[in-house]
Amino acid sequence: MRAHNRRVRRRSGCRLLVCSPPSKSPRLNVVEPKWVHGKRAIAEPGGKQTVSQTQRRICDYYGCELLEPLAQQLA
Repeated sequence: MRAHNRRVRRRSGCRLLVCSPPSKSPRLNVVEPKWVHGKRAIAEPGGKQTVSQTQRRICDYYGCELLEPLAQQLA
């Protein structure tokens, strides 16, 4: 892309400009509208939760079982 933009700058043409999408863009991320309902159901407004409380709420909301976390392997 840099090479293209340099060539275009020397001659004439259209430069390329790359922009990353915003972090919250429901029209670009099809999962976002579904995820926002889960976030609202799980999060406690104005209060903090422990990790175990959050895990339990996630499993209750989505109807899944709580599994043990995978152990990390160091290289």
